[in-house]
Amino acid sequence: MPTLPRRFFPSSLRGKLTTQLILLAAVVCLVVGVATEVALSEFLLHKVDDQLSAASERGQNPPPRGPVELLPGTSPPPDALRAFGQGVGTLAMHITPNGTTTVGVLAVNSGEPLGPGQPPVQPISPAQIAVLVQVPRDGHKYTRDLGPALGEYRVVAIENRDGEVAITGLPLADVSNTLWRLGFVLGGVALAGLTLAGAVGAVTVRRTMQPLERLARTAAQVSELRLDKGDVALGVQVAEADTDARTEVGKLGSAFGRMLGNVAAALAARQASESRVRQFVADASHELRTPLAAIRGYAELTRRRRDSVPPDIAFALGRVEAESARMTTLVEDLLLLARLDAGRHQVYEPVDLSRLVTDAVADAHVFSPHHRWLLDVPAEPITVVGDADQLHQVVINLLNNARMHTPPKTVVTTKLSAERGRVTLTVRDNGPGIPQDALPEVFERFARGDSSRSRAAGSTGLGLAIVAAVVSAHGGQVSVRSEPGETEFTVRFLLSSLA
Repeated sequence: MPTLPRRFFPSSLRGKLTTQLILLAAVVCLVVGVATEVALSEFLLHKVDDQLSAASERGQNPPPRGPVELLPGTSPPPDALRAFGQGVGTLAMHITPNGTTTVGVLAVNSGEPLGPGQPPVQPISPAQIAVLVQVPRDGHKYTRDLGPALGEYRVVAIENRDGEVAITGLPLADVSNTLWRLGFVLGGVALAGLTLAGAVGAVTVRRTMQPLERLARTAAQVSELRLDKGDVALGVQVAEADTDARTEVGKLGSAFGRMLGNVAAALAARQASESRVRQFVADASHELRTPLAAIRGYAELTRRRRDSVPPDIAFALGRVEAESARMTTLVEDLLLLARLDAGRHQVYEPVDLSRLVTDAVADAHVFSPHHRWLLDVPAEPITVVGDADQLHQVVINLLNNARMHTPPKTVVTTKLSAERGRVTLTVRDNGPGIPQDALPEVFERFARGDSSRSRAAGSTGLGLAIVAAVVSAHGGQVSVRSEPGETEFTVRFLLSSLA
C-alpha cells in the first residue's frame, strides 16, 4: 500500500499535537455535518411523504374533465393532475386494466390561469414511463430517478379493486437543493472553525510546550560543554517552574535536574581524581629527574675511564647511560603533559615560526641523513606570539614521528604558510601510512601504530599526544590524514589565538 512521504507529516511534537487537534476537530465537524444532513434528509423526506399522501388522495377525486391544453402528439393527462391544490411538478400516471396509460407532470398549478401557448402538463419519455411502471403497487413510498430532465421523484402506486393503477409522484429537487445548501453552509462553518481551532491550538500547544523547549535549551547548553577533561562547572540548572511534580513536564524537568546534579557530582569526582593523578605524575616526574641525572652522570664518568673498566662492564654502563637518557626523555614528556593538563604552560613571547621550522628540519636532516627532507616556507617570516619551546617541540615531534615510522629514503615535506589570519603547518611523508583503525587514537598517550609503520627504538608513544596538547593550549587544531603511500599531519593556528 503506498504511503505518503514523511515530509507531509510534521516531525516536531508541537506540530504533531497541533495536527492531531485539527484532525480531531475535523472528524467532529464531519460527524456533526453528516448527522445533520441525515436527520434533515429524513425530516424533509417525511414531509414530502405527507405531501405525497395528500396529493394521492386529491388525485383520487378529480374534478369533472374540462378542456385541457395539450402538446402536439400527446394524449390527455390523468384526471389526478386536474385536482385543485396539486403543486407544480406533481406527477400522475393512470393505468387502466386494459393497459391504457396516461401520464404527465404538472407544469403550472391547475388553479392558475394559463398564459398564451403555455401547456399545463409536461409529457415524459417512454424510458421514464418504464421506470414508473416498475414501482411496486403496495401503497408504500419509493424514490425513483427519472433522468436528468426530472431528477429524483418520490412516488406511490395504488391499485384499486377494478384493477386500475394510480401512480402519484412529487419531485425531490427542493429536498436535494436544501441538503446541498446546508452542506455548503456546514462546510464553510467547519472550515472557518478548523482555521480558528488550528490557530488557537497552535498558540495553546506552543505555550504548553515552552517548558520542554527550556529543557531542550538547557540540554543543548550542557551538550556544548567540554566534559572530557579539565575542571567543568555545568553552570546551568532547570528552572523551578519546570519541576512541578504534579505535571508530566514537571516530572521530566525534575528528573532532568536530578540528572544534572548527578553529572555535576560525577564531574567533580572525576576532576578530583584527575587532579590527584596529574599531581602524582608531576611529583613523580620531578622526583625522578634528580636520580636519573645522577645515574646518567656516573655512567658518563665511568665511560670517560673506559680503559680501566672491563669491556663487558663498559658495555653495560653504556646501556645504562642510554636507557637513563631515554627514561629522562620520558620523564620530561610526562612532566610537560602534567603541566599542560594543569594549565601551567603559557609563556607568551614573539616567535619566528619560519626560523623555528627551518632549524627543526635542518636538525632532522643531520640526525637522519637517510631520509629526504624538503622544506617549503614563505619568503616573508611568519612571527607569532606563543611559547617558543613548546612550538619547537611540536615541529620536532612531528618530524621525529615521520623519521621513526618510515623507512630510509622516505621523502618528508614540511610546509609552512599563512593566509587570511590562519597559520598552517603540514608534515607529509610518502611512507607506508597509518592503519585506518589506529587513526582515531593516534593522538592518545602511549598510542602506537602496528608493524605497518616501522617502530624505531626510543619511541615513548607520547610525541603526538604532546603535539595535540601544545596545539590545543595555543588555541589551534591538529589533524591527520593517512593512506598507503602518504601520511599528512596538519596543524592550524589562528593568528589571533596566538597573539
